[in-house]
Amino acid sequence: MPRDALVDRYFLEHRAKLLDVAAFLDRLDRSEAPADSNEDFRIEALQRAISLLIDEKGERAKRVLELFSDPTDTPIDKAPMKGADGAYSAK
Repeated sequence: MPRDALVDRYFLEHRAKLLDVAAFLDRLDRSEAPADSNEDFRIEALQRAISLLIDEKGERAKRVLELFSDPTDTPIDKAPMKGADGAYSAK
């Protein structure tokens, strides 16, 4: 598909997704966090992913997916919870 046709077809959809992310980050800025809390690993992963989007190194989707994924290959005995966190935490 030609570049201009790709932009015409998908720009508004992705503009809306970026606005959703911006609104989420704004809500985080306005939220109250305990004074002794560390930043949530999921927010840190999201911030690192955002920086990958603008680094112009290509394969962004692959690198973002890898950033959020568990890099270990050793199974754990028991999952700590039902479901997934959406980002990897080494802790």
